[in-house]
Amino acid sequence: MPTLHDVAARSEQFDVVIVGAGPSGSACAYWLARAGWSVCLIEKKTFPREKTCGDGLTPRSVHQLAAMGLEDVVARHGHRYQGLRAFGFGASLEMKWPEHPLFPNYGYTITRFNLDGLVAEHAQSHGATLLTGVEALDLVEPTPAQAGSLGSASGVVVKDKASGATAEIRGRFLVVGDGQNSRIGRALGTTRRREWPMGMALRGYYTSERHDEPWIDSHLDIRDPRGEAVPGYGWIFPLGDGRVNVGVGLLSTGGAWKGVNTTKLQEYFVTQTAQDWGLNEQTCLGPATGGRLPMGLAVGPRVGPRTLTIGDAAGTVNPFNGEGIAYGYESGRLAAGALGEALASDDAAALSLYDERMDAAYGDYYKVARAFVRLISEPKILSVCVGAGLRIKPLMNELLAIMANLMSNDHRGPAEVGYRAMVRLANAVPEQAFRVLLGDSSSSD
Repeated sequence: MPTLHDVAARSEQFDVVIVGAGPSGSACAYWLARAGWSVCLIEKKTFPREKTCGDGLTPRSVHQLAAMGLEDVVARHGHRYQGLRAFGFGASLEMKWPEHPLFPNYGYTITRFNLDGLVAEHAQSHGATLLTGVEALDLVEPTPAQAGSLGSASGVVVKDKASGATAEIRGRFLVVGDGQNSRIGRALGTTRRREWPMGMALRGYYTSERHDEPWIDSHLDIRDPRGEAVPGYGWIFPLGDGRVNVGVGLLSTGGAWKGVNTTKLQEYFVTQTAQDWGLNEQTCLGPATGGRLPMGLAVGPRVGPRTLTIGDAAGTVNPFNGEGIAYGYESGRLAAGALGEALASDDAAALSLYDERMDAAYGDYYKVARAFVRLISEPKILSVCVGAGLRIKPLMNELLAIMANLMSNDHRGPAEVGYRAMVRLANAVPEQAFRVLLGDSSSSD
């Protein structure tokens, strides 16, 4: 692996510099390198490294990994599962992933400790220059012609965390994929729309005899020791290696979310599921870790004169289900496509294609999702919808296809028809009016 000194001494600038080797950055690097462009992928940690995540790959994620030639590797390191088992308000239901012409009908669980390094090193094997243990500190000062333009930088000042050495790494274009707390994104001027939903999550690992279950569990009704409902949801994802990933989350659209202690929420959930899964202090493998997740394309602008923002740094998490990995891979791939056209034509204006394609892929879907999570944040609505829905399997199977974004463009089944009706409604009612209708005047901080 090249050192920072080697890269800094390079006589030619890179075609593209990418900050962050998570799902979005590594996917972008892979697709660009495979197309023959010179890429520098910069990651502040060294692999393998821990990353707070549910560790679940849906069929959308598996499809992207397969496109990069990585499914066999993931299958060796991960655990294959067949669908979702949902619980809530006295009911439960097992739902297999739907059959789809493009996506597989299964998913995998695999820790980010293992997954992220595999994808980054795969990009490296296809020609990307990978720098790990190197932190991007700031933007390279723009040229006089670029000065004063939002997103004008095309390079970063970096620091080798081991040696303390600093250097500038320049490229014709810069991609920001350094996660939800994006240092470089903020330096470029990106901001989050605070009135849009944001998630908070906490996860920990436990040993369990049920580590190889063929389902991932989602609990939509968490209770405190007094039996009172707590605003949030929980999950248990079997990892197939003797462990399960146990986590909780909540949405900023819930009126009481700021007052929720996520550590206590996790404790309530573990107590609620302890008997079924053998969860206790003895099976706990360490303290839980957590973070915040901007959702629904809440962060922008995504495009600058010579920059693109991708993945969590652009708020690409799906509000319906909290999934971020698939949309990291997809946004990285879409960015690589636009960058390839800009590089081939020597025309930075082609970067606008990324915005257009992101809006085409997710604009309507995320508008519906943002409205949906506001709706189910009302406890009475949630209890009625979940309690009734989990007793009607055909309905929930269609809802699963919508929430996991597994509708088909070539098929007009109930999920597709229902979703298109939701799009028409979401486009007819301004989001602000919808928030007022539900009495939600809060913003997430």
